[in-house]
Amino acid sequence: MHDVTETLRLPSPAPRPQSIAFDGELLWMGSIETSRLYAIDPRQWTIVEEQRAPGKPWGMTVVGDELRVICGEGEDDNRIIRRFAPGHGFKDRDAIACPDDTGSQLSYDGVRLYVSQFYNRRLLGIDERGDVVVRIDVPHEICGQCYVDGAFYLLTTDDEESDDYFLTRVRTNGTVQREDLARVPFAGRALAYDGSKFWTNHRERNQIVAFER
Repeated sequence: MHDVTETLRLPSPAPRPQSIAFDGELLWMGSIETSRLYAIDPRQWTIVEEQRAPGKPWGMTVVGDELRVICGEGEDDNRIIRRFAPGHGFKDRDAIACPDDTGSQLSYDGVRLYVSQFYNRRLLGIDERGDVVVRIDVPHEICGQCYVDGAFYLLTTDDEESDDYFLTRVRTNGTVQREDLARVPFAGRALAYDGSKFWTNHRERNQIVAFER
């Protein structure tokens, strides 16, 4: 299996970058060190917005003109999906508790949110109340996810302490099809797609990385 091709490796604007999403113009990153979100202009690599999160921003995705963010809140790191409106901040209403109080990454297929359960190796599609309506098992632990052109693209591993990660595609039209497309040779966290390349975080090196298949 071939390795992905890195196209950019840039310093994160904050330590321990964990979550990432692309809204069509800006790259959003969430740091679990500062518990803040950062909107980055990917062309100039400058911060254009910064907001405090109500907890550690473990995962996030774009929904329309807003973000949904999995926040780890309180001493027990309870996982709650929060609404975030760029330019305005986090909203108190419409919060959703993650199934089983666990979840680290998030994606949106245009209909529903999907929460990843890392150790259970599965994606859970949820409704507006947080009830599970779709369950998709995957072959590896999930460290990142996004939805592109009718398929889930996942950043996965069998050993989170290693540098052996995969770009995995999961299709769900009719039957579930799972395929490892390429090797990612570092411990990445989160996954976003900007129309031409993927983005992830090399969290322990405080870097944000773009790559192609």
